[in-house]
Amino acid sequence: MKIAISGKGGVGKTTLTALLAQAYADQGRQVLAVDADPSPCLAGALGFPPELRERLHPIAEMDELIEERTGAKPGTVGGFFTLNPRVDDIPERFSVLHRGVRLLEMGSVDTGGSGCICPEAAMLKTLFTHLLFRKDDVLLLDMYAGVEHLGRATVDFVDAMLIVVEPTRRSLGTAAQIKKLATDIGVKRLYLVGNKVRNDDEVKFLEAETPGLPVLGFLPADLKVQEADRLGIPVYDHVPELQNVARNIVEQLAEKPE
Repeated sequence: MKIAISGKGGVGKTTLTALLAQAYADQGRQVLAVDADPSPCLAGALGFPPELRERLHPIAEMDELIEERTGAKPGTVGGFFTLNPRVDDIPERFSVLHRGVRLLEMGSVDTGGSGCICPEAAMLKTLFTHLLFRKDDVLLLDMYAGVEHLGRATVDFVDAMLIVVEPTRRSLGTAAQIKKLATDIGVKRLYLVGNKVRNDDEVKFLEAETPGLPVLGFLPADLKVQEADRLGIPVYDHVPELQNVARNIVEQLAEKPE
């Protein structure tokens, strides 16, 4: 099962990724969670202890590794470098394992425009493709507000894309844009997950205004999510109601045709 999780910035993609990762791990599944955000915070949501978090570094920021594998210094635009560097050893070498969840921080390329032709981009693109072709039991991709990591050659390996939304029109507008982009490159299994939902009116709003996507579940607004972050403990353990929603989503995805 390979699941990409997207949505507008700040809607709770990382929270949902952490919940699903632990729900799958509790089933005895082998889970690889990938933090593709330029400011990684999935380790915190999962409650990884400090000594493990210190061992995590975004691949996009590993200048020596990128130069070794591509033959060019990061920051180089144009010129000659390897477009398909070796990445098969990276998931095991640079990930950490805690409570059945293996976590890898991928990071992103900070550029002024799209389509950067640089060693960092080549490294991440090759790594992302490799992750989708791996035989991991469960792969969860905490993506950065869009579908930029996905390409036409890899979409067939994504079993589902979950778009996280808040009960606001702006959030739903972003979801509609992501849906269009994902559909344009061939992603077919798209679902909506509502987050920070306070009452039945907001549930009805999301159900009525969904951009043509089935809704898998609603995560209620709960201040204990922020409390878990302050305490450095897993949101999955600290907010049982969210844990139950995550388990229900996992069950629904198992029932959906791939």
